[in-house]
Amino acid sequence: MNHVFKYQASWTDGQSGSALSSECFPPPPLSLLSAASTPTAKMHRPVGGLILLLLVALWIFCSVNCVRGALPTTPKCDEALSSPLPHTAFSSSSIFSNGYAPGYAKLNRRGGAGGWSPLDSDHYQWLQVDLGFRKHMSAIATQGRYSSSDWTTRYRLLYSDTGRNWKPYHQDGNIWAFSGNSNSESAIRHELHHGIVARFLRFVPLEWSKEGRIGLRVEVYGCSYWADMINFDGQGVISYRFKVKKMKLIKDVIALRFKTSESEGVILHGEGQQGDYITLELRKAQLQLQINLGSNQYGSILGHTSVTTGSLLDDNHWHSVVIERYRRNVNFTLDRHTQHFRTNGEFDHLDLDYELNFGGMPYSGKPVGGGRKNFKGCMESINYNGDNITDLARRKKLDTSSFRNLSFSCVETHSFPIFFNATSFLQLPGWAAHNIISVGLQFRTWNLHGLLIFSNLDDGTLEISLEDGKVVLHINVTTAARHYLVELTSGSGLNDGQWHAVRLIAKENFVMLMIDGDEASAVRSTSPLSITTGGTYHLGGYFLQTLFPPSQRFFQGCMQTIVVDDQPADLHAVEKGTVGAFENVSLDMCAIIDRCMPNHCEHGGRCQQIWDSFSCTCDGTGYTGATCHTSIYEPSCEAYKHLGRSSDIYWVDPDGSGPLGPLKVNCNMTEDKVWTVVMNNLPPKTTVTGSSRERRTILQVNYSASMDQVTAITISAEHCEQQITYRCRMSRLLNTPDGTPYTWWVGRGSEKHFYWGGSGPGIQKCACGIDRNCTDPKYDCNCDADHSQWREDSGLLTYKEHLPVSQVAVGDTNRAGSEAKLTVGPLRCQGDDNYWNAASFTTPSSYLHFATFQGETSADISFYFKTSAPYGVFLENLGNTDFIRLELKSPQVLSFSFDVGNGPVELTVHSAAPLNDDQWHRVMAERNIKEAVLQLDQTYHVSRPAPAQGHTRLELFSQLYVGAAGGQRGFLGCIRALRMNGVTLDLDERAKVTPGVKPGCQGHCTSYGMYCRNGGKCVEKYNGYLCDCTATAYDGPFCTQDVGAFFETGTWVRYNILPEGAAGAMKDSKFLASHSTWKEVNLTKEEVTFSFSTSSAPAILMYVGSSTEDYMAVVLRHNGSLQVRYNLGGLKEPFAIDVDQRNLANGQPHHINMSRIDRSLTIQLDHYPAVSYTFPDAADTKFNLVKTLFLGKVYETGHVDPLVIERYNTPGFIGCLSRVQFNGVAPLKSALRRSTDTALAQEEHSAAVSPVSFQGKLVESNCGASPLTIPPMSAATDPWHLDNTDAEFPFNEERVIPDGVNRDSAIIGGIIAVVIFTILCTLVFLIRYMFRHKGTYHTNEAKSATEPAGESPDTAVISTDNPETIEESKKEWFI
Repeated sequence: MNHVFKYQASWTDGQSGSALSSECFPPPPLSLLSAASTPTAKMHRPVGGLILLLLVALWIFCSVNCVRGALPTTPKCDEALSSPLPHTAFSSSSIFSNGYAPGYAKLNRRGGAGGWSPLDSDHYQWLQVDLGFRKHMSAIATQGRYSSSDWTTRYRLLYSDTGRNWKPYHQDGNIWAFSGNSNSESAIRHELHHGIVARFLRFVPLEWSKEGRIGLRVEVYGCSYWADMINFDGQGVISYRFKVKKMKLIKDVIALRFKTSESEGVILHGEGQQGDYITLELRKAQLQLQINLGSNQYGSILGHTSVTTGSLLDDNHWHSVVIERYRRNVNFTLDRHTQHFRTNGEFDHLDLDYELNFGGMPYSGKPVGGGRKNFKGCMESINYNGDNITDLARRKKLDTSSFRNLSFSCVETHSFPIFFNATSFLQLPGWAAHNIISVGLQFRTWNLHGLLIFSNLDDGTLEISLEDGKVVLHINVTTAARHYLVELTSGSGLNDGQWHAVRLIAKENFVMLMIDGDEASAVRSTSPLSITTGGTYHLGGYFLQTLFPPSQRFFQGCMQTIVVDDQPADLHAVEKGTVGAFENVSLDMCAIIDRCMPNHCEHGGRCQQIWDSFSCTCDGTGYTGATCHTSIYEPSCEAYKHLGRSSDIYWVDPDGSGPLGPLKVNCNMTEDKVWTVVMNNLPPKTTVTGSSRERRTILQVNYSASMDQVTAITISAEHCEQQITYRCRMSRLLNTPDGTPYTWWVGRGSEKHFYWGGSGPGIQKCACGIDRNCTDPKYDCNCDADHSQWREDSGLLTYKEHLPVSQVAVGDTNRAGSEAKLTVGPLRCQGDDNYWNAASFTTPSSYLHFATFQGETSADISFYFKTSAPYGVFLENLGNTDFIRLELKSPQVLSFSFDVGNGPVELTVHSAAPLNDDQWHRVMAERNIKEAVLQLDQTYHVSRPAPAQGHTRLELFSQLYVGAAGGQRGFLGCIRALRMNGVTLDLDERAKVTPGVKPGCQGHCTSYGMYCRNGGKCVEKYNGYLCDCTATAYDGPFCTQDVGAFFETGTWVRYNILPEGAAGAMKDSKFLASHSTWKEVNLTKEEVTFSFSTSSAPAILMYVGSSTEDYMAVVLRHNGSLQVRYNLGGLKEPFAIDVDQRNLANGQPHHINMSRIDRSLTIQLDHYPAVSYTFPDAADTKFNLVKTLFLGKVYETGHVDPLVIERYNTPGFIGCLSRVQFNGVAPLKSALRRSTDTALAQEEHSAAVSPVSFQGKLVESNCGASPLTIPPMSAATDPWHLDNTDAEFPFNEERVIPDGVNRDSAIIGGIIAVVIFTILCTLVFLIRYMFRHKGTYHTNEAKSATEPAGESPDTAVISTDNPETIEESKKEWFI
């Protein structure tokens, strides 16, 4: 009877995880799907939608019927296999007595002594079951010996086809230990996570009853198994001839099982004359699939795709392979581990000629050529596109002429591997008192170091060990005559898990060490040597005390093919105990595990392993953690801003731990928005010529990131835009007679779009067509007018679901004189919906639910929370016994707990401060197969390593609950930016339809308000916050950017602190009550801050005047020193303070900070310590009726100190002022923003008058306003000071004047210049006022307010014309 296994291609949906059979009904061709969904002209769209609907409906209908029809025919593989067997099918390592024979070890049977028990209860015992034929096993069960104290609590399971070369059952990447019984009666059943096919089973007890001894009864569950099998001898090849000469295949399904002890060999190969090929082969005991569907460019070179999987496949055990290809999408499965990949090139079909070969290549193939080995081993159940190759070969329907002797049974090899651990050794006898050593073996290991062979010679020692992946030989012989020492090293990287052969021959005056049979590279020594063997060899370990111990004590790995004194070691005799000795070794088994396959190091992390563990190197990947799972970068520019960062270039990782890698973007952070800018490589104004509608020029727009990465940014952004510009001369853009545009662009998803910048989807127009201002009103684009002059159509593309632009197809530049220039700007996206996606839980029982969390081997969870409650569950997801939970257990304790089958694990962090402070806190939790980590606020961190043995997969099935779940204590507060394995959960949207939960969360300023500096006010937004810098002297997203201006000659700024007309109304209490929002105008304290830089003196920096004679002034004197003057009354002269005698008019930035409270005045200059001053007791402390503030120059007619005007007001301040603030007023910033403020004020309050005015040219500049941090050098130490006559200057030596002449000339020249300047100034003033009346500096203030004042000094506006009335003098001045 031939049993044919039918393999079906399963195409897995990435979201649902459902699999549909492609043989029942193949997936609809992608071309049809894309054609049906691609936007076209309106008349064709309904047809495309109908086709798509019919295709999908038919596919779903057939798939459902296929599944429904397949279910009843699937037999349940759960028969009892061992109970019907005779007693002779059971064997064991030993028996306690006849009544304890292995034949009595049947589940629920009471024969004999009620089960099997060995003679000794130790780790060398086993119970073996021979099922008679190969069976498919799905479960096992155990019991203790009936009515006794004997049972097994833990055991391992081994299986084999031949009763030799055993393989341990693996689960979760480890040799699995099953939990057994706790009494003699109950049966414990274990379902095998993956079924096994074998004839022989061995149960190996690891632990047993403490009250008794090993006792065991067993049952094996499964079903029969049969498959056609072919033995390949390394010469023969099976050729599967196609029915037609050439095969053009759009899909393939290839399935087979193989086993071999060879590390190299071609399993299947097919090729075509056009360069297509497919090859599956073993290389270094790994499985490599090479496939090439062809490519347009450079022939088949760019179509080559190579994928490698698996390792240690030369273990002479069965391995299953399935290759499923549909067009360029391939599923490559080896032993249940599937790799999904897409082939290179552009073509979808695999073009093969004549035949497909199994077992080798009859002639040189295309990928590499000759030199490849054919496969040597066994294959079964070979299936190609529904044809059973092994069955066809058995029935001689295929060409098998290349076989010498075709066998349909597997010819087994006779290797006898031995498995060593850190406590193992094998002792073998050899010739004693012999003068020749000839030993050899094969070994495989992952460890850099280990002992291979050690022997005590008659007068010395012999050691062959592995050191740093190299084989090292040490021979140390000491005789009465002399001392002999030989050290040889050979090979490198021998700890790669492959089998390597070592051969040593040593005799008198000659030693040869050979690796892997390569005699040409063998190392030799002819140093003097005399050897007498000791007769005993230790392999894999030596733990005895000796005078000269080996450098390595143990070996972890496998050995086989051991040769001692040119004779193969009889390991069967060793197993029976008749030859040699051993301890803690596993005979006839190699249990090596490749812990780096599959590679648990994510995101390109490099896996390194030793015998019992692995580690990941994450350098250069952008990720961190034990498995390189967690991104070291923030997900967006928005996140960087709220860490206090400023505009710059940053790496961002939009999906965190997801599959997309980090990308570099430009983050532009403005006051209220954060822009993410992604550049492209298309040069501005790229010229396009020679294109037509039949042959369009395609301009590719490539970005500094992959399309998937850019798409991730656009999806999470609130808004995206991209500028696109088409400059044309006789080159039409969109409108054509048949409606198909000359030019279009391609966006996300490779969809064509027929609208241009400034327009929108479905509107085939340009911006001028929308605004109705095109050059020719008959057209909707300027370029469509087809003028010979240069025209332009430009605008922003703002429909983010279509962005970014990936291609532009230009189609009208082939006529004489026609030309076009295209510019595609960078992609600019603003905001991050994921970062501010939040929900507020308002009741203890409220929760949100989502789909089951899929985090089997690695899971990370991150979110922000804020609460005033002392406890609450953030989230929870449950399985049968597995679960994962994050919880606030108390105001200062955060808990992360989970169970993957090894028992509950809990990590907690203890915060020094309460966490229920209603501020945002960040939580990051991760669990992988290496460790679990919990982190709070980047400050508290705790981790715990995973157990070396145990379950590693987190298996959940319930919904994910965010908030209250399963009777747990609910969470009250806000959760934001909840991200699990790189996917942000949409809390906001789910909260809109969930009672007890509100979308969004307020109160961001409680956590982020500290980032608003320099008096900036934090303002709440629905999705974040912003810093309001209006009342500060700063700008920027965090109020940290200086606002300054350069003052030219004659420039001044005036700020009215007291609105006009208010002074006369100060005595009116009703007036004051109605205008209580005014700033206080009778001051007892002032806060003054500003920075300046200038090279000219004297100058007035700031002058604050009043409606009385009170004033405050900060001036630079003639010598550049700084002086502060106060006139508050009570003193005959103003109170003047010389702050610093140094010349501050040195072009360097300086900063002054002043604070007065009553009579106490504190002044700080630059970074020097603050100095306090005290006003005299007679001085008044109240600054009365503060009126105006001037910067740069005083332009006032009123109570102004004539001394200030005379000495410092001319010609005025020339230089830079910045950061100017007076008692919460920023006059300079107001002046620079006056145009905007005035427009807003006129819109809101037409009667308001601007409080600020200026004259002259005021140019905004930051002035480099950081003050000096190092004091200027004194004249004695400054090498650049002119008084230092010994200094050398970088001047032209021919122009240097002798010292004395130079100094005197400078003084005389300065005096003359001052005199001339004074005369000229006097003449100018006299001429100016020659025929004018002289006005006195006296203001007649209005006695009453005839016009309403503004609501506050910040919004009150005055006219720039001088409103004061001048009292004229009757005197006239003439020259």
